[in-house]
Amino acid sequence: MKMNVIAGQLKRAVSLGTKFPLGKQLSTYRPKVPVRPKKEVLTAMSSKRSSHGYYRDVESRPRILITGSLGQLGPGLARIFREKYGRDNVIMSDINKASESVLESGPFLFADVLDIRSLREICVNYEIDWLVHLSALLSAVGEANVPLAMQVNIEGLHNVLEVARMYKLKLFIPSTIGAFGPDSPRNPTPDMTIQRPRTIYGVSKVHAELMGEYYQHKFGIDFRCLRYPGVISTDQPGGGTTDYALKIFHDALTTKVHMCFLKPDTRLPMMYIDDLLTATCEFMQVPESRLSMRTYNIGAVDFTPDELAHEIRKFVPELEVVYKPDHRQAIAYVKHKTFG
Repeated sequence: MKMNVIAGQLKRAVSLGTKFPLGKQLSTYRPKVPVRPKKEVLTAMSSKRSSHGYYRDVESRPRILITGSLGQLGPGLARIFREKYGRDNVIMSDINKASESVLESGPFLFADVLDIRSLREICVNYEIDWLVHLSALLSAVGEANVPLAMQVNIEGLHNVLEVARMYKLKLFIPSTIGAFGPDSPRNPTPDMTIQRPRTIYGVSKVHAELMGEYYQHKFGIDFRCLRYPGVISTDQPGGGTTDYALKIFHDALTTKVHMCFLKPDTRLPMMYIDDLLTATCEFMQVPESRLSMRTYNIGAVDFTPDELAHEIRKFVPELEVVYKPDHRQAIAYVKHKTFG
């Protein structure tokens, strides 16, 4: 693993820790009306539309809605899209309360993916062109609450697909390494292969891949999907099986002791968040005619908890890792492969 990646991650974690002890944001949030595009902005944008209701220049200045945008990926993805397409052209949404920094960064709306009427209203009122669907319950959280995971990951998906069909939206839905199962080929795992996952999260993501391809074939929507590996960032763990690779950095800078829920030799594909977000944005910009399929693997590095701890000790020598594998080890074993 590259030393500069570790150094950069530690630097980010240190910066985060100076503001938010143990990575938990102690927000001075004050209730305020969600930021919306100014009236003159919407008026100007509406004037750019043709008589058929579409932008004459959608690809260069699309209006983007991101669902579930307060998770690990949403804020960074919104930032990159806003830098390229403009602050008011990217609308973040979630069912959770946004921090003051999110509200100040650009448009934010309350949006529940289980409420299709609300999604339709947003897409019409804000003239959405692209829909980035991040709302989902991750692997470990989903296994702990299967009924809720089925609602959010499957019913929510159906609503998003229907909205994309109704308004001819470009639709991006991330998938996961968890979409593969114990019968999937390993090292490398190709884009097109047997999957058969054994978690509700993995099953729901295979469902998303297939339903997205069906809607593309049946209705012509521009559906795109990337199977994400574990994502390394300064965020607190969100309930995934690769979360140890986040928490170990925080523990290294605070308690100096990390309790790892995986075995030391469990190898998993990983990717640094900045690289993943950049790749996602670039993937969204590829002309549809150049896509040979709709779902692709994406990866960067792979390592084990023991290898990661070894690299971190070059900066924090006193780090102690205690291995106590739990139910997530079985999920990780299924994911134990590298992308080809």
